[in-house]
Amino acid sequence: MTWHAIRLDLEAELGEPVTIDALTGGWQIAQRVAGHRHSADDVLTAHAALCEVPHAPLALDLGTGIGGVGLLVLWGLGEAARLVAIEAQAISHRLLLANIAGNDLGARVEPHLGDLRDFQDARRFPLVTGSPPYFPLGTGIVPADSQKAHARFEMRGDVRDYALAAARHLTDDGVFVFCFPTPQKQRALDAVAAAGLVTTRIRDVIPRATLRPLFTLFSARREGTPVRAEDPLFTVREQNGALTAAMRDVRRSFGFQ
Repeated sequence: MTWHAIRLDLEAELGEPVTIDALTGGWQIAQRVAGHRHSADDVLTAHAALCEVPHAPLALDLGTGIGGVGLLVLWGLGEAARLVAIEAQAISHRLLLANIAGNDLGARVEPHLGDLRDFQDARRFPLVTGSPPYFPLGTGIVPADSQKAHARFEMRGDVRDYALAAARHLTDDGVFVFCFPTPQKQRALDAVAAAGLVTTRIRDVIPRATLRPLFTLFSARREGTPVRAEDPLFTVREQNGALTAAMRDVRRSFGFQ
């Protein structure tokens, strides 16, 4: 099925506009115009994961949404790699299925509709990724749109649940890579420790030069040297809005010119 046909089918089914956008230099992603959309958080989480584990036969993406992080990781791991993706929200899972089909990845992606807190798999994964919702309930206005609400607020588990799910499924030398808001950095560190993992790498991300860090990238392992010094700040855009050289390098790593 062509992307044009996929978009028409989705719009008829959902009753709203859907766009087809570039995910990598060769893959695309279907997403709701008025819904939760692929972002720099996804790109940098996937890039950090691939820096930790550039080659792996199998990866697990927790709370995969429409596939923003997981599919980028799969792209980077190469044609022999496989991805297991778990997502609880029906509309995001539906879009994930469309993105698997549109990119002809049916043989390489194993999608699961379900709660990551209940997810159990006998396999162990050298790489686990996740982008947990950022905000506890009661700390902001919950969007009326269900997809946006679940993506942003802890309506079905929190960063602790992601860390526990990762700990259940990591290989002995595996890595769990995720992002979380910089102002809540201690919550993420506490969640990793409570799951019996060790935080081995931390990097703050600034959306635009002169602004404060927005979110932080974390790497955690079963064993390792606890992080003593954070990685240098990563800036996405210059003050004038242009992408930084570092961000252009990240995009090139995903096949963009």
